[in-house]
Amino acid sequence: MNYRESIEWLFGMRRYGSKRGLHRIRHLLRELGDPQERFRSIHVTGTNGKGSTTAMAASILRAAGYEVGMYTSPHLSSFTERIVVGERRIPVKAVVDLVEEVKPFVEEMARIPELGHPTFFEVATAIAFRYFAEEGVDFAVLEAGMGGGLDATNVVHSLVSVITNVGLEHTEVLGKTVLEIAEKKAGITKKEGVLITATQDDGVFSLFREICERVDSRIFRVGRDIRFRKLGSNLEGQRFQLDGLVHRFDELFTPLLGDHQLLNAALAVGAVEALGFHGIEIPRKAMEEGLRMVEWPGRLEIMQRSPTVVLDCAKDPEAARAVKEALLKDFRYARLIAIISISSNKNIPAMIEQIAQVADFFVITAHGVMGRAADPLRIAEEVEKHSKPYEIVKDVKAAVLRAMELARTVDLVLVVGSVFLVGEARELWIKPDEM
Repeated sequence: MNYRESIEWLFGMRRYGSKRGLHRIRHLLRELGDPQERFRSIHVTGTNGKGSTTAMAASILRAAGYEVGMYTSPHLSSFTERIVVGERRIPVKAVVDLVEEVKPFVEEMARIPELGHPTFFEVATAIAFRYFAEEGVDFAVLEAGMGGGLDATNVVHSLVSVITNVGLEHTEVLGKTVLEIAEKKAGITKKEGVLITATQDDGVFSLFREICERVDSRIFRVGRDIRFRKLGSNLEGQRFQLDGLVHRFDELFTPLLGDHQLLNAALAVGAVEALGFHGIEIPRKAMEEGLRMVEWPGRLEIMQRSPTVVLDCAKDPEAARAVKEALLKDFRYARLIAIISISSNKNIPAMIEQIAQVADFFVITAHGVMGRAADPLRIAEEVEKHSKPYEIVKDVKAAVLRAMELARTVDLVLVVGSVFLVGEARELWIKPDEM
């Protein structure tokens, strides 16, 4: 198999959808020699901010001198973005080799009725864990795909678990209420482990505390046990104070923009400090350096100036609100032109309500993930409710070019609404690198 064939085989498994349970991933990992037992891990879930928190924690551990694996999803442009060791994405050849290794086991599982065919995410997770073990990573920082307890990543016995926050998402699978979803996410909490959370919902926190008491796990909350205060910001990044579980920092810096990223930074610092409960002390200098050097594309990412073009993967109302607030606080512009595509299963009215508060004009498009993008006419209905002018340009790249044509040098162009949208748009500036 070549790389293209390997990727087509992997993504072909999306037809099996999402399946509950850990029995398939455990079986597959046993066939691969249980690679998840060969590294220590920090496990991150939540509704918003889990990718940024994962990237920050991994960056801190790298700055401390560890070999670190990072597993995130979805990707922007290339599957290889999901699996990173150090600062290097998994090589194309390694993807091909691992697909060839895992494929016979997957085909065998499909013939066993009590197992059935594993899902795309289960196989991708197995490949990531196998690669991390082969590379001899000291730590893996893992972003859960959906939920927590029954997510394929939850086969690790993580030293520290992180739940960023909890909102209504994937209600057809995770539950109809925030507390039902919170209970699913809390399934990543481990016996005698540590849980760090930034939930601002007291009911959710009470539930987390009860679950931690049951499994004899410590629990710490941003805003109570970990505190931060913004000192200032510009388009290069943000300065802030932080009182962690161990250290007090008079001034930290992160290049990631938006107040929500300071919350994620507090979670990341709390997570790596909590490793101290397992006898692993991370130097404060590594925390300073890791936050300063972190990279996480597609999150208020500035691609160019004059006009300023900003990409953000916000995919739900809470994330859209965070983008809106960051634009109001940290950016200066005359007009804002928003290029938007939203997946059809998202809360389109609530997302448009947030973005319409800052956008002067919309260019509505449809990202290219088959069957996922909302009809631009559906988005246009919501835009019209806010009396905002718009155009529909169905091709993403053409939509971006049209917005830039409309923009003056003092304007801001925002690409927002979906990871898939941002991934396509970003290719106008950065070509996918599969080498």
